[in-house]
Amino acid sequence: MREREHTYRLTLRWTGDRGTGTSGYRDFGREHHVVADGKPPLAGSADPFFRGDADRWNPEELLLAALAQCHMLSYLAQCAQAGVVVTGYADEPLGTMTETLGVGEFTSVSLRPVVTVADTDMVDKARELHEPAHEACFIARSVNFPVRHEARIDVDGDRGGSEGD
Repeated sequence: MREREHTYRLTLRWTGDRGTGTSGYRDFGREHHVVADGKPPLAGSADPFFRGDADRWNPEELLLAALAQCHMLSYLAQCAQAGVVVTGYADEPLGTMTETLGVGEFTSVSLRPVVTVADTDMVDKARELHEPAHEACFIARSVNFPVRHEARIDVDGDRGGSEGD
């Protein structure tokens, strides 16, 4: 297979100047906008712990969202190719960041998808496909911390489900 390169562009614009720029750590806002052609602006800020605005997305949440989205999209493609009919998918991922002397880094992320499949015969295969989906997820392949999967598989019409990975 030949190598392909994909390029992504966006514009990041800081909007937190309160009239004195970065004259002091407490003197500027962390507000900003992320814009890409044809998409609505994304209002961002720092985490409230780092003097940010709680009403805006912060980079930590966006990283967690990117991992969850990438896994879901890879997983749905794997299921479609394997004949597993997914009728529902929801995730509540959890990320852990450790801060030492004011510098933080993510140490782990747990994806916790609840997947609903059309038929009981699909449960085992649906559970197995999380691993190749993880391997195909370019975001998970790009981070330097573990991304775990705590999947639950339900059958459409049967919420008893089956605990997974």
